[in-house]
Amino acid sequence: MNTLQNYGWNELHQTHWIEHQENFKSSEGKIGRVTLEHKHMYRVVTELGEWLAVCSGSLLHRAIDRRDYPAVGDWVAIEQMPGEERGIIHSILPRTSVFSRKTAGDSMTEQLIAVNVDIVFLVTSMNEDFNPRRLERYLVAAYDSGAIPVIVLTKADLCDTPQDFIDQASNIAFGTDVFAVSSKTGAGIDHVIALLKDGKTAALLGSSGVGKSSLVNAICGDATMDVQTIREDDAKGRHTTTHRELIALPAGGVLIDTPGMREFQLWNDSESIEGSFSDIEALTASCKFNDCSHKSEPGCAIQQALADGSLAEDRFMSYLKLQREIAYLERKTNTQAQIAERKRWKAIAKTQKR
Repeated sequence: MNTLQNYGWNELHQTHWIEHQENFKSSEGKIGRVTLEHKHMYRVVTELGEWLAVCSGSLLHRAIDRRDYPAVGDWVAIEQMPGEERGIIHSILPRTSVFSRKTAGDSMTEQLIAVNVDIVFLVTSMNEDFNPRRLERYLVAAYDSGAIPVIVLTKADLCDTPQDFIDQASNIAFGTDVFAVSSKTGAGIDHVIALLKDGKTAALLGSSGVGKSSLVNAICGDATMDVQTIREDDAKGRHTTTHRELIALPAGGVLIDTPGMREFQLWNDSESIEGSFSDIEALTASCKFNDCSHKSEPGCAIQQALADGSLAEDRFMSYLKLQREIAYLERKTNTQAQIAERKRWKAIAKTQKR
């Protein structure tokens, strides 16, 4: 029999459940956590065991966008089907955090990566695959999610100059913990495990082949996940994880492992940039003019910092690019939201007429 505490259940979730039970009419309702998401089906762990589950008709009827459906990490109200190890998900409890991105490609939709996580481990390897600009994107999304970001630099055993990578990461992640680890030798793993005490839930985010699955094995102390070696020609790793999965750790805490992502487009608002680019935000506040465009105005603190080298030009260009990307996304999603709302009310009107 499972105990929900092994899967991150805490007093806050208990409060949400007590408030939620008033709206859950069935006396047979249980609380469960989504550990794996299939297409239109979920694996949910409860105190009575793990069940395969589907959404109820009423939940599907209420759902408008992706956030209205369950995701890995969700706490859900679930009812067991009589005589079966299967369940029906009736509703989703309030989420404490949501880490998401824009769906890859041209579609203007959101993809949920992990929900109800306390910590987001931003994993990148210390080799040719290390990319500060990509790491900045992850940091913006992490700040927006409501979880605490932590940078984990992997493959320390293969790196001759780990401090160089630590310094690069620290220079773009002010106030964020940065750990260099080796899943092979175990160096630095204790620092990661220590953050997961008290039933914390963490998600592993990173591009393909940075060693997330090896990190899971090192934390668990066994071969929980299959792993593959990196390619020798370009130091890039191969895909190992193909789906999001929630794993309860033997020593306590919960990990959500996710597939690697080569493309990561933001899905959030511009306020999240402030946390990731606090150095640039502080310089902007020092400009002589409040509406400074940071191009040729006198007294521009940004241009002065670029000139004396205290601000790297590629970091400033990344800042501007992310601002443009978020502004474009906000315009497109606002238009789509208006269209979706009109369609919803048309559907309601047709139902009322019938």
